[in-house]
Amino acid sequence: MWREVILLGNSVETMEYGEVIRTVEYRKVYANKKSIRQSEFYQGASAGLKPELVFEIRSVEFDNDEIVKHNEKEYTIIRTYKTGEKMELTVSSHRGSEV
Repeated sequence: MWREVILLGNSVETMEYGEVIRTVEYRKVYANKKSIRQSEFYQGASAGLKPELVFEIRSVEFDNDEIVKHNEKEYTIIRTYKTGEKMELTVSSHRGSEV
């Protein structure tokens, strides 16, 4: 049973009048929200990442997406893990390129 609605998307950058314009193209996907496992949290922290949530979706709905939007908050996908017909997306709100 899929309890959450998330938006999956990819960032697209275009040049307009000499400036880079970043837009994100989203599509709606149903997911389950899961907690971060303790080991995953510490492994991420040792690599300079801050995993916050895990979303489980159907594998066929993943298209090398980079971004998840949930409850109006944007997250970066930092890890994917395929388990048969399902895929886990580990996300962080920290965007490395914007620091």
